[in-house]
Amino acid sequence: MIILGIETSCDETSVSVVRDGKEILSNIISSQIEIHKEYGGVVPEIASRHHIKNIAAIMEESLSEAKVTLDDIDYIAVTYAPGLIGALLVGLSFAKGISYAHDIPIIPVHHIKGHIYSNFVENDVKLPLVALVVSGGHTNIVHIDENHKFTNLGGTLDDAVGESYDKVSRVMGLGYPGGPVIDKLAYQGDKDSIKMPEPKVGDYDFSFSGIKTSVINYVNKMKMKGETFREEDLAAAFQHKVVEILCKKTIGAAVEKKVENIVIAGGVAANSLLRKELKEKAKKAGIEVYYPSMGLCTDNAAMIAVAGYYKVTYGDEKNRFGDLRLNGIATLPIDRD
Repeated sequence: MIILGIETSCDETSVSVVRDGKEILSNIISSQIEIHKEYGGVVPEIASRHHIKNIAAIMEESLSEAKVTLDDIDYIAVTYAPGLIGALLVGLSFAKGISYAHDIPIIPVHHIKGHIYSNFVENDVKLPLVALVVSGGHTNIVHIDENHKFTNLGGTLDDAVGESYDKVSRVMGLGYPGGPVIDKLAYQGDKDSIKMPEPKVGDYDFSFSGIKTSVINYVNKMKMKGETFREEDLAAAFQHKVVEILCKKTIGAAVEKKVENIVIAGGVAANSLLRKELKEKAKKAGIEVYYPSMGLCTDNAAMIAVAGYYKVTYGDEKNRFGDLRLNGIATLPIDRD
């Protein structure tokens, strides 16, 4: 089964070709990070315009690298949600056009499921498992059973992890995106020199607003007093508290659900401390932790194609979505789970 994946949910334009949900024949990504840096974050209108400008060329490059044509494609997997509305519409409209012209069925894919399934490409992951979803817009703990049924166990009540990193980085004057620079800086600091608050939320929900606000208040107080502080110490204190919370709740969920595997999904899955701490702490509980390689952590179309493969393989697509060819994609269905 050869699937063409299309991802345009935020600021990466990506098209990929994947065979049988495992073999990535191509995965071309055009990132807009440098464009949005001067604004301190993604500007939706600018992102949409660059998707329109680039997507056709990205598809041609992806097909060429994979050494296939559209006649070889069995399905088109495209991100339908969540994401920036304008950006999503570019990918969806492009997928509809290819589907109409070449009579190729479409598989609508949930972006977060794509991140989760990126772990299945390079690892032999066994179900059931618990997934920790950590990205710029999402922080969730998800249980996946033997039949690939997803159940959300908890999520953030305010800021997502990646969003918090970006805001902390901005107030510290470190630039955008915040994750990589704080991760690097934290290794040079003393995590115990600055105290971070412990969010008071139960079960498997998260709250990072208080930690973020604590950093902002600390920086403002030091500026008002005319005192300097070590950015390394603040970065270390912030990152270690965030990682501590993520590890504690994720391992707690895995133990309660009696699963032997945890996967990390989303852009923040690239965080080196989170990878290290979660793997070491989970091992003590007899739980194995998997995470994607760096290239599959951030938004990319290969993960969308892989998720599409599993959706076709383990979901009754014809009963749920109709034919999904010409008339069936006039209004794409919304996958409520």
